[in-house]
Amino acid sequence: MPTEKPIYSHQDDDPHLKDDDLAGKVLRFIRYATFIDTTDMEVFALGEMIVLSGQVSNESDVACAGDAAKSVIGVTTVENRLTVKPGQHS
Repeated sequence: MPTEKPIYSHQDDDPHLKDDDLAGKVLRFIRYATFIDTTDMEVFALGEMIVLSGQVSNESDVACAGDAAKSVIGVTTVENRLTVKPGQHS
C-alpha cells in the first residue's frame, strides 16, 4: 500500500483552508497540474499567503509553479523564492 499522500483529497474542495492545510493543497496541485519535480521544493502558508522555496530544474518551472500556486482557490498571494538547481539549463 502506498505511503504517499494522494494527489487529490476531498479536503481540497474547501476554499477556506489556511496554513499547513493550504500549503499541502498547493503542493499537490503543483504536482498534478505541472508535472514539476517537487522533491527539492517547499511550500509554506501564512494564512492565505503562499511561499514557494527550494530548487527546480529550469526557469520555466519557476514560473509555472508560481502560476499554479496563484491559481489555487484560497490563495491570495504567492511569494516565489524558487531557484534553478546549479548546473541546470534555463
